[in-house]
Amino acid sequence: MLKVSSKSNPNSVAGAMAGVVREMGTVEVQVVGAGALNQAIKALAIARGYVAAAGIDLVCVPNFADIEIDGERRTAIRLCIGNRQGPSTIPAVNPDLRLAGTDPDE
Repeated sequence: MLKVSSKSNPNSVAGAMAGVVREMGTVEVQVVGAGALNQAIKALAIARGYVAAAGIDLVCVPNFADIEIDGERRTAIRLCIGNRQGPSTIPAVNPDLRLAGTDPDE
């Protein structure tokens, strides 16, 4: 899991995203706060360009997660990022919420 903050460099995060997706097929990114989400989304847009030549079309499925930071409960956003191609490249949080085109029965 990559953790992104509001001070993260989007180009660096994009490189990490692209590397993990190439190696593992998917990557999960965790953010807390609007600034961190902004940096993560910019990084995702940049990473799409990094992997496009390899035929990888990155897509993102966001979900919420309750986490603890310094003993305090916070709500994070987790972005599950993977290749659009293939039936199970991005793990579904809820089977009823699968992305169109990711269900092998469709």
